[in-house]
Amino acid sequence: MNEEINRILILLPKATFETIYMVFVSTLLSCIMGLPLGIILFCASPAGLKPRRVLYNVLSRVANLLRSFPFIILMIVLMPLSRLIVGKSVGSTAVIIPLAIAAAPFVARLVEQAIQEVDYGVLTAARAMGSTDFQIIRKVLLPEALPALVSSLALTIITLIGYSAMAGAIAGGGLGDMAIRFGYYGFRWEVTAAAVIVVLILVELVQAAGTLISRHLLSQR
Repeated sequence: MNEEINRILILLPKATFETIYMVFVSTLLSCIMGLPLGIILFCASPAGLKPRRVLYNVLSRVANLLRSFPFIILMIVLMPLSRLIVGKSVGSTAVIIPLAIAAAPFVARLVEQAIQEVDYGVLTAARAMGSTDFQIIRKVLLPEALPALVSSLALTIITLIGYSAMAGAIAGGGLGDMAIRFGYYGFRWEVTAAAVIVVLILVELVQAAGTLISRHLLSQR
């Protein structure tokens, strides 16, 4: 029993760090790609600042296609791109590329929905004051949608934690890799259980933090 506990104590910190590293960097990259895309989707939508039906339909379909693509297959398809960018196709750093690309359209949709929830009267008032479209986005829509955007960010991080666990199926590193390689293939159920417990803890912490920050922002209005 002591031997199994020691094995877990050796494997768990490194696997947890790899998961946090993958999720943090991929979240940052997906937000960099997804936030502008979400704003463009809103602006080009029928109820947006600059309705553009063709542009909206094209971007919407691309976002839906990428969102519906199974992540495990997407990760395999993007292996050459990971090798081109980071020099390798396996490991925690290589997995960041498919993680970010998989989450970017998810972020875009959440951003679009968050902005759509802003009271249309606020938008009308900003237009009546002569604000430009850029000023409306930067000073009205994004600040008003901030609580929803924070909740969306928490949901994105939780989704990426799940994706990072799936990445362990093809030597992606992190808690998923630990659970599969040392737990499942090694017939060590306690190793798998330890990895699952840490994943659940990370999800709960992110959810609690997102809810707390979102409620604080709402209370400041």
